[in-house]
Amino acid sequence: MPDNPGPTTRSTIPAYALYGERHAFPDILHCERITDRAVLHDWHIAPHRHPHLHQFFFIQQGAVQITVDGMTYDLAPPVMISIPRLTVHGFRFAKGTEGYVLTIPVAELSDALAADATFASPLDSWGHCPATERIAAPFAQIQTEHRATQPGRAPILRALALLIACQMAREMTEGQQVPTRGQDQRVKAFETLVRQNYRQRWRVADYAQALSMTPTHLNRICRQGTGLSASKFVETILFQDACRQLAYTRITVAEIGYALGFEDPAYFSRAFQRRIGLSPTQYRRKLDGEPPVDEIPESANISG
Repeated sequence: MPDNPGPTTRSTIPAYALYGERHAFPDILHCERITDRAVLHDWHIAPHRHPHLHQFFFIQQGAVQITVDGMTYDLAPPVMISIPRLTVHGFRFAKGTEGYVLTIPVAELSDALAADATFASPLDSWGHCPATERIAAPFAQIQTEHRATQPGRAPILRALALLIACQMAREMTEGQQVPTRGQDQRVKAFETLVRQNYRQRWRVADYAQALSMTPTHLNRICRQGTGLSASKFVETILFQDACRQLAYTRITVAEIGYALGFEDPAYFSRAFQRRIGLSPTQYRRKLDGEPPVDEIPESANISG
């Protein structure tokens, strides 16, 4: 059953030991090929979460589109992906995609990493990094050991899994420490301002003024740094917040809209549907695993 840290936390998002399996986790870890499970679901893993498990995905070749908290990303193999517990995630794989999925009980990781917060911290949030040889190499050994019954199986599996976790945490930490160019620093400063002010519905001109540049210049460096216009970048962060609140809280659709700076909840619902492709209520029902219904238009019923 999913954790329930408080009365406002959603506990009905599909939560599995492994995707599609509700039984208790029976082993120290689980390792399987992408094809072993993805092919059973027509290469589409619907959004779900794991309350007590951390997952590492090693995508060797093919193509993968990952959705995390309502936002979708295309990642180019070879790539490693880290998915912490309770993170709502789903995948679309190209047919024939090759790679591994490593699933570890959170207790195994937290106990091993407790002595060094440097390694634990990067794994608290979802992330990805290039699949270097030092990260990828242990996966084949883990799968071989996982299928065997040799003496020392449990400690060897634990050690190999910890090696992968630490190597990925190191890669992610080193990536954050790479010196940034001036343009990258300006994009980072813009992102910081957006996260501080998007609920106040700042305009692009407001951000540009705060950064001492013109809106045209801000748009240019934003496109160069993120591939998005400044307004689309702000919109991405805003609707990511909306998706998180719909997934993790019982706040009504109207309340979420007000909190995000929309004076008209009906306008928020329409804007959300244009961006995500589902109305807020439909999005929430989908995460709950509930069947779609012919809902009353949200302009008429905005209680969420």
